[in-house]
Amino acid sequence: QVQLVESGGGLVQAGGSLRLSCAASRSIFSISAMAWYRQASGKQRELVAAITIGGTTSYADSVKGRFTISRDNAKNTVYLQMNSLKPEDTAVYYCNAKPPAWASPTSYWGQGTQVTVSS
Repeated sequence: QVQLVESGGGLVQAGGSLRLSCAASRSIFSISAMAWYRQASGKQRELVAAITIGGTTSYADSVKGRFTISRDNAKNTVYLQMNSLKPEDTAVYYCNAKPPAWASPTSYWGQGTQVTVSS
């Protein structure tokens, strides 16, 4: 049974920090690359950061140097530490798990959490 449960998010002033958490079902987390996406109002959903099972990370240019993705395999949890937040970071943030093709025909999504950055 696949389940992704997100926590965190909220309202923060520009320059502030937030940490998002996403706890996934062990059976999926253990074999999945994990990622955070975001979707601002009126815009297309975009990849923010991703991390492989082995811990290799990648970031969108817009957040590089400010955001850090990490995973705790013992806790089946992926994190997104967001520092130096800007108003343009305002969006709904979604956790995503991508199992290998043999395990699932699709990826799995969390419910999303709102991040609002005020100027």
